[in-house]
Amino acid sequence: QVQLVESGGGSVQAGGSFRLSCTASGYTYGIPFRGWFRQVAGKGREGVGGIYTTGGRTFYAASAQSRFTISQDNDKNTVYLQIDSLKPEDTAMYYCAAGRFSTLSHTPYDSWGQGTQVTVSS
Repeated sequence: QVQLVESGGGSVQAGGSFRLSCTASGYTYGIPFRGWFRQVAGKGREGVGGIYTTGGRTFYAASAQSRFTISQDNDKNTVYLQIDSLKPEDTAMYYCAAGRFSTLSHTPYDSWGQGTQVTVSS
């Protein structure tokens, strides 16, 4: 059982940046992958990217590779999502998830955080 808590969101004008955090607690053995997802109102949850926490290898959706960077601090059991050059279309609820696989599909993930809202104004 993994518990996840996201933080770092807020409101910003276009062109700004955010660094979102996801801190895990509980039993994480065997669930080494952390995914970042976002959900726009009225749309489904889409994958942004993820990280294999043991080795640090990252993976991204093709649309996210330019402005999104995922990193981690294992001492704090925390993964980060850096979003640069924010655009209004980035406005969404951002979630982190813990899972067994490196996938951009939300279905296989086992545990989810409560989400943190990012709002970008033009």
